[in-house]
Amino acid sequence: MKNLFDKKNLRGDLFGGITAGVVAIPLALAFGSSSGMGAIYGLYGAFAIGIVAAIFGGTPTQISGPTGPMTVISAIVVAAAISEFGSLQAGLGLIVACFLASGAIQVLMGVLGMGRFIRYIPYPVLSGFMTGIGVIIIILQIFPTFGIGSPSSPLKVIQTLGNLAGNMNFVELALCLATVVVIYTFPRITKAVPSALVALIALTAVAAIFELDVRLIADEKGGVPKGFPKILLGTLSDVTSAHIMLVIKFGAMLAALGAIDSLLTSVVADKVTRTRHNSNQELIGQGLGNLTSACIGGLPGAGATMRTVVNVNAGGRNKISGVVHGVLLLLLLLGLGPLANKIPFSVLAGILITVGVGIVDRKGFKDMKVVPRTDIAILWVVLLLTVFWNLLYAVAIGVFMAFIFSIKKNGFGGTMSMIGAAERAAKADGAAKTGEVHLHTLKGPQFFGTVFAFRDVVSKFPESKFVVLNLTDVTEFDQSAAYGLGDALLDLVDGDVTPLLVSPDNANVKLLEDTNVISGTVPKNLVFADVKECAEWLKANGGEDGAKVLEA
Repeated sequence: MKNLFDKKNLRGDLFGGITAGVVAIPLALAFGSSSGMGAIYGLYGAFAIGIVAAIFGGTPTQISGPTGPMTVISAIVVAAAISEFGSLQAGLGLIVACFLASGAIQVLMGVLGMGRFIRYIPYPVLSGFMTGIGVIIIILQIFPTFGIGSPSSPLKVIQTLGNLAGNMNFVELALCLATVVVIYTFPRITKAVPSALVALIALTAVAAIFELDVRLIADEKGGVPKGFPKILLGTLSDVTSAHIMLVIKFGAMLAALGAIDSLLTSVVADKVTRTRHNSNQELIGQGLGNLTSACIGGLPGAGATMRTVVNVNAGGRNKISGVVHGVLLLLLLLGLGPLANKIPFSVLAGILITVGVGIVDRKGFKDMKVVPRTDIAILWVVLLLTVFWNLLYAVAIGVFMAFIFSIKKNGFGGTMSMIGAAERAAKADGAAKTGEVHLHTLKGPQFFGTVFAFRDVVSKFPESKFVVLNLTDVTEFDQSAAYGLGDALLDLVDGDVTPLLVSPDNANVKLLEDTNVISGTVPKNLVFADVKECAEWLKANGGEDGAKVLEA
């Protein structure tokens, strides 16, 4: 309950929560529809998780609700339930059981302190996974773009593309394309109003005014009813012991993905607000939110990066902003039904296409030519397995590959020793005294296993005008470490600290240049071949006393 309320920032929290709530409306409807549950269940999940996760989570500015990655797995759960029971209504108990299991597992993960394991997921794994999720979302919108219900998996979509011939509704296509255009162009006019909401309202109005022949949410069974959702725990009576393994399997998939999604968003929130979240408490909050949502059939969710950043940028700093976001959605839900039923599916498809494009990791692909080949291999394996096989297995295999590559280079003992040393350094108390210059030396391989620990160390640096990172004895960087160093340096720059790098002109420097760490974050003139050269620069630029630290 810490950081729930702060009178000094009440106005910012209220405005942040309201703004995030407005952004969440079209996304919640689109995710609900895409899952196969129905648009209304996206709204149920958005307000339930939004309120509960905000109150009990460990990231004060986090906005939670259904997300693209969670919706992809939710759709798999829904398809499995329909296959098992014959219809959505009959399989509702199995769906609710899986969603409940995901929340319970997340709470258990938090209680057991598993939040810290997010540290050990390499960047290529996250890049391949998130890009794969984006690709899945885009592929699943191919049929809805033309006004046709989509098969449940990317592979089935590809296999049945021939069915599009003769069934295309080009009015639906025009609405979908118009939605995409509005979303990408409206911010050039103003960013005060979310472009996705503008597209949703404007194109729904066009379809209604001109009575276009398109599929509407109202055509979906039940549409969007008006009023408070019903408790669905009674449907659990349809779940038997024969379904237990299915419930555990899908519950674990949703819990693991939700944990990754949420904790990555927490890291983003930390970076924007210069605070530190509590990973384990965040997992507990997300789990309780998903448990609450499951009770009313709402989609499971996670921390939503875009909505969290919107909240922060609008002034949100405390948990009350997330609560306001959820309450706004609830109030809209109670009177939104008649209007929401007029929304065309093709407009929601357009919104989801932009969501999918936004999830694709363009930075990871842009740097593919310069990062180690092992990282490229991991990215592609994870991406392909995510799209065409199993999301959870894709991550597990990617992490396994990364550890195998590291062990091959450094040996099992060497790999674990480096991780252990990094963790011990991260847990050490930060220096209390202040100084003009702080020197930190890195040695040996820098890889995914040490990234977060290194950032923890940097966050504990004493207040200084300059920070010198000596990379002379670093033998190599992988993609995760290069990006992690860049993020740490950016944290220093944001804190009005001037970072200086010491490294001979070698492959490490070239990688940092190619990934835009050098030049993009640290100017080339602040990269020195040795400590002596760095000390001379300090003497000439206001760090005379601090230069003695380097010369000692």
